[in-house]
Amino acid sequence: MESRGMKKWLPFATMPEQYIGLKEVINKQLEVDQPVLTEEQMEQMNFTLIEALHTNQQVYLTYYK
Repeated sequence: MESRGMKKWLPFATMPEQYIGLKEVINKQLEVDQPVLTEEQMEQMNFTLIEALHTNQQVYLTYYK
């Protein structure tokens, strides 16, 4: 009796549309809403950026598309 050998298991390989749908669902779950900043928070960020520019400090920014 011969062995079947190693077979790769691809449960959804017959339905490529399903991959697209699953990828969209996963991406939607990873989305983060853009925060609404107060005037004071925007001024504080501006001050921090100006200060970092003048003192050559590193600043990490997160931005939204």
